[in-house]
Amino acid sequence: MASSNDPVGVTRCAWSLGVNDAYLRYHDTEWGVPVRDDGRHFEFLILESAQAGLSWRTILNKRDGYRRAFAGFDADRVARFNRRSVERLVVDPGIVRNRRKIEAAIGNARHYLAIQEEFGSFTDYVWRFVGGEPIVNRWRVQSEVPATSAESDLLSRDLKARGFKFVGPTIVYAHMQATGLVNDHLTDCFRHAECAHEPEDRST
Repeated sequence: MASSNDPVGVTRCAWSLGVNDAYLRYHDTEWGVPVRDDGRHFEFLILESAQAGLSWRTILNKRDGYRRAFAGFDADRVARFNRRSVERLVVDPGIVRNRRKIEAAIGNARHYLAIQEEFGSFTDYVWRFVGGEPIVNRWRVQSEVPATSAESDLLSRDLKARGFKFVGPTIVYAHMQATGLVNDHLTDCFRHAECAHEPEDRST
């Protein structure tokens, strides 16, 4: 359940508590904020796909390493990575040194660019799966929050059909939560209402 045993005295989702300051900041400032910026979506595509089989804490702690290793999350540059790039990355301690995930990230960058070409932006493509507006859930306890949804199943299938890897329904639902396509903050978490009213992330 949510808890209020923090210095500020506000209630947060239980999963954000007791890890580290970076984890708490992520919950308080990013998770659930609607993202309409392609660059941010690409960043989370790389990070969420890297998470498969691991904890989000592990990936969040390596976020700066991923930003450095993957050209500042510049999809055009990542799409041009080659075999030499892969060999460099599999020995990079700043990221998860999994060859399949590294190769998938490069391939996903190319498919991501194809979506941009087809739809004008990845943002326009991905928001179609929730009707253009965030799905605002009203969960009261953490056990109610699902790992997948009908929307994540559809998006996962479409991404896979386009050649993306490491985009199963659970990973895709995590992406939807992170980028605010879905608001899964618990109703008593102070971020539930804030994410519904604060400006959307349209950073470039």
